[in-house]
Amino acid sequence: MTKNIFKNLLTPLLCTLGLISISAQATIVEFQTSHGNFKVNLHDETTPKTVENFLNYVNSGSYNDTIIHRTVDNFIIQGGGAKFEGTLPPSWIDVEDSIINEPVYSNVKATIAMAKQGGVVNSATSQWFINLENNSTSGAQLDTQNGGFTVFGEVIEDGMDVVNLIAAVERCNTGYSGFQELPMPDYAEQCSDSSAVPSVENFVTIYQVVIFDSTVKTDSDLSSVRNTSLNNDTDAPTGSEKSGGGTLIWYTLVFLGLLISFRQKS
Repeated sequence: MTKNIFKNLLTPLLCTLGLISISAQATIVEFQTSHGNFKVNLHDETTPKTVENFLNYVNSGSYNDTIIHRTVDNFIIQGGGAKFEGTLPPSWIDVEDSIINEPVYSNVKATIAMAKQGGVVNSATSQWFINLENNSTSGAQLDTQNGGFTVFGEVIEDGMDVVNLIAAVERCNTGYSGFQELPMPDYAEQCSDSSAVPSVENFVTIYQVVIFDSTVKTDSDLSSVRNTSLNNDTDAPTGSEKSGGGTLIWYTLVFLGLLISFRQKS
């Protein structure tokens, strides 16, 4: 009986602290697109809030039949925000609340990061981009600009072949806000015709994003580059955010000690 009491008290506590995993987070997802499929390995333990947010959109089907709505040569491809529903401009998808920034990793080539509003550090919602080159410090300086852009995964295997194929699609400036760099296959001649109506074939479509491997810590074999450009003191949590975790762990250890002592005496 004493053993059961100990177990019943200990298990919920360990689950709360994350010491016992009650559900595995997906760490590899596959983007299935009109131009081929590619896989992304997510950093689910080092950028947990960002990955959780991304997977919420995946699991709800919000990314289904969205389009790549922006590409820039030698810079990025961007998606996760718009759908083509028969007319121009494409429509923006519904989004959840914005999330906290987690600029742990560097915006080097083949990484995926969250897009944000200009000048608003914690403003990422559904949109993401893939770095076509090293955009960490030179040029765009994405590791420091706007508080740093959160890299939450990396394209793996030969996935960049597909990403580069998408990046090579000819663009059309539709004249609508947010769609000045819109990749539109087989639409070059119609692009300047305001009366032209595109079809679904004239977009780079993401049919769906699916969970490919739900094993935890699948990113351990990656050579991830840390973002060392931000001032750690400036960007570190302050006040209760900084000390709360340590306080919780201290009280938890004391409580565990009392439980173990109670079990031995019993």
